[in-house]
Amino acid sequence: MKKISFLLLMVVFMGKLFAQPDSLPAYKRFPNIPPFTLVGIDSAKVTRDDIPKHKKVMLMYFSPECEHCQHQTQDILAAMNGFKDIEIVMMTYQPYEEMVDFYKKFELAKYPNIKIGRDTKFFFPPFYRMQNLPYLALYDKKGNLITTFEGNRKVDKLLKAFDNKLD
Repeated sequence: MKKISFLLLMVVFMGKLFAQPDSLPAYKRFPNIPPFTLVGIDSAKVTRDDIPKHKKVMLMYFSPECEHCQHQTQDILAAMNGFKDIEIVMMTYQPYEEMVDFYKKFELAKYPNIKIGRDTKFFFPPFYRMQNLPYLALYDKKGNLITTFEGNRKVDKLLKAFDNKLD
């Protein structure tokens, strides 16, 4: 009986020893701005290298038809004074034409700190394990992740997240 109990205990222990730990999402294992390639508004590539160095960055994954995404965009544009020193990269997986319509509707060409592109490789959703849109990832001037948000966030909360991070 002791041998059976010992054997059973060893099997349980060995199972725990060799069990795979819960894997962290990629964005937590690699907490820097990820390398990416988007198809920009003029069909040119937009990559991480197009982001000016030593600037705070906000990546925003959106869907042009998503009302929450539209509201978040309106709120950010209304408070653009607070975002003037933050590079904003907006990306979507939706059709190119929808992205262009969104770009025109919100007159994003007026904002030199906003880049927009289509995520043709569907890179971002699995990288961040997104479940809701808009999805926002905030990075400091060194390209280190500050935090992420899913769904709409008040502009003051976004700006505060940037301000509370010491560069």
